[in-house]
Amino acid sequence: MRLGIDWGGTKIEIIALSQDGQELFRQRVDTPRDDYEGCLEAVKFLVDAAEAATGQTGTLGLGIPGSLSPKSGLVKNANSTWMNGKPLDKDLEKVVGRPVRIQNDANCLAVSEATDGAGAGAHVVHAIIIGTGSGSGIAIDAKAHLGANGIGGEWGAITVPWLSAGEFPGPDSWIGHKGVIDRWCSGTGFQLDYKEKTGTLLKGHEIMALKRSGDPVAGEIYEAYVSRLARSLAMSANLLDPDVFVLGGGMSNIEELYADLPPAMAPYIFSDTFDTPIRKAVHGDSSGVRGAAWLWN
Repeated sequence: MRLGIDWGGTKIEIIALSQDGQELFRQRVDTPRDDYEGCLEAVKFLVDAAEAATGQTGTLGLGIPGSLSPKSGLVKNANSTWMNGKPLDKDLEKVVGRPVRIQNDANCLAVSEATDGAGAGAHVVHAIIIGTGSGSGIAIDAKAHLGANGIGGEWGAITVPWLSAGEFPGPDSWIGHKGVIDRWCSGTGFQLDYKEKTGTLLKGHEIMALKRSGDPVAGEIYEAYVSRLARSLAMSANLLDPDVFVLGGGMSNIEELYADLPPAMAPYIFSDTFDTPIRKAVHGDSSGVRGAAWLWN
């Protein structure tokens, strides 16, 4: 079987998949925050639990909110900062007694959906996370595209393109640059934009309920969000020209996006035709952990 681990900031989850992708076991524990050794032990606990429950051993893949540097072999860019600078693959291999394959969690989303999800059978899948943060991963023939420097798919760190005069230079972000996709195209950014306009912090689904009821401010915030996400996707289309875009994260549950994004992208596409589908992730919140398991595909 294949074991996949999704190591997030609040929970660490394991899934066991059969060779044909059927779920055999799943369990999660709270992430021991700021405790690297504790996290390694949590992974071992979950692996032992999965193998005890199934009576099988498995390969192990791991999705993390960062990546391994091809140069140093150490974790970089992780918002679970206590893993940065650590040789995670080597440390984990000692703990679990087997080779471990590690990818960025957005790459795991791409691999999952390219294997048996919304991008199954596609040559190039660009998977976009629009949740608490906004980032992306690229799968080519269902394999994660890490890149020469380990930054393949770091779409969220780029400034939203084709800024209007009223948008420039854009809000600050944790990345250190203004107006980046991670800030403006995430669910968090959607909420913050509404708060900046009204003084009230609402959840995304609450803003959408207002928009659907005809509230003009909520409608304005939504239209701005669609425009920024569309421009960001158009940039990817012009550079990567994927066979399919797959959206994951909480904002991907907004059904209006799938009708509203293509016409909003059209003015920025450098082509006389553009019919690349934009689809919702089939496996939803499970895509990250499933994709980690499929790293041994």
